[in-house]
Order: sequence, then C-alpha cells, then structure tokens
Amino acid sequence: MTMAIKQRIVSSLWFDDQAEEAAKFYTSIFPDSHIDHITRYGKEGFDIHQRPEGSVMTVDFTLSGQEFCGLNGGPLFKFNPSISYFVVCETEAETDKLWGHLSAGGMVLMPLDKYDWSEKYGWVQDRYGLSWQIAFGKISDTGQKITPSFLFANEQHGRAEEAIHFYTSIFDDSSITGMLKYGPGGNEPEGTVNHAQFKLAGQTFMAMDSAFPHQFSFNDAISMMVQCETQKEIDFYWDKLTAGGEEVQCGWLKDKFGVAWQVNPIQLSKMLLDPDKKKTERVTRSFLKMKKFDLAELQKAFAG
Repeated sequence: MTMAIKQRIVSSLWFDDQAEEAAKFYTSIFPDSHIDHITRYGKEGFDIHQRPEGSVMTVDFTLSGQEFCGLNGGPLFKFNPSISYFVVCETEAETDKLWGHLSAGGMVLMPLDKYDWSEKYGWVQDRYGLSWQIAFGKISDTGQKITPSFLFANEQHGRAEEAIHFYTSIFDDSSITGMLKYGPGGNEPEGTVNHAQFKLAGQTFMAMDSAFPHQFSFNDAISMMVQCETQKEIDFYWDKLTAGGEEVQCGWLKDKFGVAWQVNPIQLSKMLLDPDKKKTERVTRSFLKMKKFDLAELQKAFAG
C-alpha cells in the first residue's frame, strides 16, 4: 500500500456537517479545483463521534493546486480569523468576482478597498465562517494562489517570529522569505511582526502579530495536517510539534503556540476508503484508541 505525498502539510477544516457542501462551493469558485475523495462514517465509534452511519466524515479537495481536507466533526469548534487564507488574484475582475462569492452570506472584516499595501484588498468571513484575505497582485510574489496566514493575538501576541523560527527548524525545504516588523511610534509595539512570509516543506505560509484585543485565538477548527509515509516520520513530527505543547487524540496535537496539528500516515486515508466495511471498522476502532498514530497497529487492524 504505497502512496506518494504531493503536499506535506494540508489544511484540515472542521465543519459541523457542511464539509461536502462547502467543498462543492469552494471548488466551484476557484480555478483548477476539484473534489478528490470522500470518506464516510461507519457504525464503529458512534459513541465518540455521534455521526449517522453513511454520513460524510471527510472530503479531500484541491483548490488552485492546494490540497485541503474538510471534516464533519459536529459543533465543537468554529472558524475564526486567527488562521485565514490569503488569496492572490491577478486581475481586478477576478478580485471582484471572488470577493462577491466569498462575501455572499458572510461578514466583511475589512472592506475591499485600496490600502497602503495593496491596490485592492479585503478580508472576509464566508458563509461557513472561514476567513479569507483577497488581494489583487501577482502569484509570483507568493508562489501559490492560496496561502495560510496565522494571526498571533491576545496571549500569543508577539510570538509570530518565535513560531516562524520553530516551524522552519522542523520541516525540510523551509526558509524565511520575508519579515517586515513594526517600527517606533505606531499602533503596534515596535519589533513585532507586521507581516512575514515563510516556507515549510516548499509551501508558503504567512504570519503576523496583532496587539489589538481580539475575541478569538487558535483552536481546533483549523489544523495543519502533516502527511507521513513511515512511522519514523510520524515519531519525528509528533515529538517536535508536541514540544512545549500537548498531545490530544487520534493524531491531533496542540503546539506551544496553541496551533492545532494532525500527524497522519497517508496510508490511513486509503484504508478508510476501502469498500470492505469490516476492514474500515477495524481500523477505525484501532485509531480511536490512539493519541500518536501507530502505523503497524493500524495496518494489523486493517488486515485483520
């Protein structure tokens, strides 16, 4: 059972029960987008997940070349702007059109307008609560159309630079490509991060600090899913990312900044897509007992 990793870090989005609906919406408005796989809940683990058998569990989808995973996990967690998605549009017409789609039924956080840093920019929460920063610009500046952006606020304020150094020390093919800090005499403390861009495993990410009071912080609604091929990789990323943080359940963890991560073997998704319900139920029963994933145990359960 071999699978190649195309993208090391995948954004996992926690929905109540709208993962498939949201994936269809997003893939309809972004170019080069499609739904890849859908897994469904079985009888096993109902006492934990409380989801009807046969209902959608996860939806893997691709937006403009970036992989995402939507998870129907119930009403436990809600999206907030602590993690948003920065989207580069290369024409004004595309900027306006995408803004129209994402703002319909949503909430504008910053109006689509001209700002010091952009000819046309806006920040919006869409109808599902997910936050997007839409900017007219050049994709060559970021290397990808859609970029996850972390906002370090409240108890995490002032830690953006520390987090960037921490993350880039863990992943191969990582670098800090730009960091603009606040100067003296402004609304934000001098030396904190105004805007930073960095690469993890060849993918672009962004980060910034904000000293303003915000009614949100990092939570499990958006987690960064690290895709692994071997137990050695699982052990490595789990140990590095839990340092100063905490282990959660089913491959989930919180790092020392409160950001949620999942460390997953790529073989698990293929197991859960198997048409043999007995196999999927055995592997589900097995992984629900785990914190860090044990690939050999999962494969043993799958094989029966």
